[in-house]
Amino acid sequence: MSEPRSSEVSGDHPHTLVVIPTFNERDNLRPIVRRLNDALPRAHVLVVDDNSPDGTGELADRLAEDARVHVLHRTGKAGLGAAYVAGFDWALRRGYQAIVEMDADGSHSPEQLPALLETLFRGDVGAVLGSRYVPGGRVVNWPWYRSLLSRGGNVYSKWALGVAVNDLTGGFRAYRSEVLREVDLHTVASQGYCFQVDLAVRVLDTGRSVVEVPITFVERENGQSKMNGAIVREALLRVTGWGARRWGTRLRAVLGSSGVFRR
Repeated sequence: MSEPRSSEVSGDHPHTLVVIPTFNERDNLRPIVRRLNDALPRAHVLVVDDNSPDGTGELADRLAEDARVHVLHRTGKAGLGAAYVAGFDWALRRGYQAIVEMDADGSHSPEQLPALLETLFRGDVGAVLGSRYVPGGRVVNWPWYRSLLSRGGNVYSKWALGVAVNDLTGGFRAYRSEVLREVDLHTVASQGYCFQVDLAVRVLDTGRSVVEVPITFVERENGQSKMNGAIVREALLRVTGWGARRWGTRLRAVLGSSGVFRR
């Protein structure tokens, strides 16, 4: 893994870093970075590229001529979760206060990011999720089966884990840096989209709140979705296992407090 090919963050740098993982997103990267720069002129962007064969990494290096853009090259495709952990590590070492994750494909609107950041530093908020499944949120241009899979997965995850979050699998989020330091990122084993579920639950377990802000999610126009059957199976198995452990812990606590386990 190489160091970013751009200037180091200076002492008067903006406090927000947007982490964008990429694999074969050459057609999408320049437009999304431009929109980010327009929406948040003082924020920085970190492109985490997994050695894309289509030249995404090389394009990112050219975009890094702008001091607000940084690039982290990885040697191969190791999964979404690993890419985000690498990007979060990079951000934490450089003192950013707000760390954002979003896709490169245009499905997440940079213009909606200020609304997430405005909520992040209120009270005990640890993370703000751009949510498709709260009032005001919506999905545009998805086929019915993709919508059914997403909604069903989120309903199941919410029930299995016993948490009050409607969109656990979404990837448009903002975190406080101190919260990411608390959750021990390097023990997050999830590589697919259940990385999002895992991290949201870990934030809740720190005692901080997770707030959902409605967003409009738009299906990508260029390139191919990374969703596949293996990712769905991983999410189902992991969420079921996590849920069983969480409900087991709660049941033991209830039985213990009621005296069932007392002699």
